Amino acid sequence: MQILHVVDSLESGGLERVVTDLAIEQHRRGHGVVVYSLLETQGLLPELQAAGVEVVVGGKKRMADLPVLRGLRRLVRERAIEVVHAHNFVPNYYVAAALRFMLHPKAPTQVCTCHDMGLRLSNDRLRRLFLWSLRYTRGVAMVGQQVHDRFVNQGWVDPRLAMTVLNGVPLDRFAWSPARHLEARRRLGLRAEDQVVGTVGRLVGLKNQRLLIEVLPALLQRHPALKLVLVGWGELEDTLRAQAHALGVADRVLLTGARTDVADLTPAFDVFALPSQTEGISIALLEACATRLPIVATAVGGNPEIIHDGQTGLLIPSDDALALQTALDTLLSDPAMALRLAQNASAWVQAHASLDSLTATYQQFYLDAMARDR
Repeated sequence: MQILHVVDSLESGGLERVVTDLAIEQHRRGHGVVVYSLLETQGLLPELQAAGVEVVVGGKKRMADLPVLRGLRRLVRERAIEVVHAHNFVPNYYVAAALRFMLHPKAPTQVCTCHDMGLRLSNDRLRRLFLWSLRYTRGVAMVGQQVHDRFVNQGWVDPRLAMTVLNGVPLDRFAWSPARHLEARRRLGLRAEDQVVGTVGRLVGLKNQRLLIEVLPALLQRHPALKLVLVGWGELEDTLRAQAHALGVADRVLLTGARTDVADLTPAFDVFALPSQTEGISIALLEACATRLPIVATAVGGNPEIIHDGQTGLLIPSDDALALQTALDTLLSDPAMALRLAQNASAWVQAHASLDSLTATYQQFYLDAMARDR
């Protein structure tokens, strides 16, 4: 099958990570795969190219960029693309516009994945364009049941076209071992005796890393060897550094910046924390499960589909500093409980969210959409 993935960009994030892993695995299985980035980008581009996946950059500079639309249409013709897989809202309406009058040869089948709860669709213009593009979309995948229910119940997506496709991660890349634990600590400059709470994600308001820094002084009273590691980059990096300085814990907070070796860093953690205010199906959370880490996560979006409270981790309310502090203290104080939850999380992700299962599910999703097109 000739498959074209269309994304806004390939800068590091959960959506970009899952598209990269999926494209590489599809290529490995013998499909012809091209990834088209609307915007100028680097990020995960070198990883795709190193795996043999072709990447084309459109260089989008304005909201309605005609050269990008023409380039997208030309690429579809030249590569004889059969399925165009758009990821989220702008890529989907760009694909629909590019393919609208493509009759010679026949336009490929268009499908879309909604990777989050659609908060950006509060923008009237974006929502109208996305809903218009769904007229030409033959299948819409949502990354979790909460996302599925929101898009269908809002009347945005026809339930006959909707499918829940849980994100997946390459399990082998994240497997925990004592050797990987020690190497991860060496990379981060951490001592063997440190207790480490870590998180992975863009440093933006909705990821809510500020709450982890806020509870750190109280946690240090009970866990004096505690360190907090924030893996990722974003607009709030300086703000978070200033917060740590103001609370007197700057020497206990490590901000790594953007990293391409996340899978080699997370084994350093004793506890993984995800204090987000909203999520779809978090790739970082799935990766933490695959790394066999005990997890504290907020009960928002798709998080409860992964973390079953008291079984595969601990769930807390969003923006509740005391609940976050209490849950982290519990896992740092009770190694037996932490190990039990971590093992359960690892077993769950192996059964439900592997890259193999994701690739197979999307293969059937494409075939069903192509059948509708016929």
